[in-house]
Amino acid sequence: MADRQDIAGRSVAEQIRNGLGRLTPTERRPALTLLESYPVAGLETVAQFARRADVSGPTVLRLIAKLGFDSYPDFQQALRDELEQRLQTPLAKAPPDSGRSREGDFINNYTDAILANIRESMAEISRDEFEAAVALLTDERRRVMTIGGRFTSSLAFHLYLHLRELRPRVGMVSDQTAAWPEHLLDLDRNDVLIVFDIRRFQDDVVRFARQAAAGGTQVILFTDTWVSPVAAVAAHVFAVRTSLPSSWESFAALTALSEALIARVHAERWARSKSRMERLEQLRSHLSDGDET
Repeated sequence: MADRQDIAGRSVAEQIRNGLGRLTPTERRPALTLLESYPVAGLETVAQFARRADVSGPTVLRLIAKLGFDSYPDFQQALRDELEQRLQTPLAKAPPDSGRSREGDFINNYTDAILANIRESMAEISRDEFEAAVALLTDERRRVMTIGGRFTSSLAFHLYLHLRELRPRVGMVSDQTAAWPEHLLDLDRNDVLIVFDIRRFQDDVVRFARQAAAGGTQVILFTDTWVSPVAAVAAHVFAVRTSLPSSWESFAALTALSEALIARVHAERWARSKSRMERLEQLRSHLSDGDET
């Protein structure tokens, strides 16, 4: 798929997802199996991994070679290194550098790191995949729902608020998990589910997305370079950089991509969105003025 020199800083899952189109149908089977059971399947022996994916051992090794690894042990070591980083809690991460130990100040250094994340992430986004996601979101025949985890629900809410102004039939899966089955009940093959899920991936969000996809719902995933397990069932995956010199993940690139998507949907639907937004402003004005007409 790629030279090891070209994939520095990218997880194995991200490499697989980006290269699916260049795999043979037989090679795609272990690739998708690994995404669905990431990274467990890859930590098994070649024979066990092959049985799980229902392919031969040589097929697994061909996939590993296409990923740019010299050997299966090298591939497994990369997965083990990733697993250690994926499971890190904020307490396990190094605190941010105060900026006093080198030239410049903390804010400038931190800003540079954020901007680098945004630039690198946006440069790596597949333009074709982006436009395909836009096409789904501009189709009014499709209902759109958003969902996020403990922290990423704020991103899902941000996107929901904007899309709701631009088009009808937009909703958000509530943070009350007891009500989630009701949302699943109404989702069907004509709908779109936008999922936000980053490392220390949230199991209930992953399960919800898998159930929705099993019913035919088109899933759009916003994730990080570690790539959420939702990728195995998603129609479109956008993996961006979230790591910073901090105990926390950065939402800057996720927000930038989300806002780019909003802007593109707005541009594609300009005439209809303009009319909808004008009507919305009228309704707001009537409510604020106490006008009941």
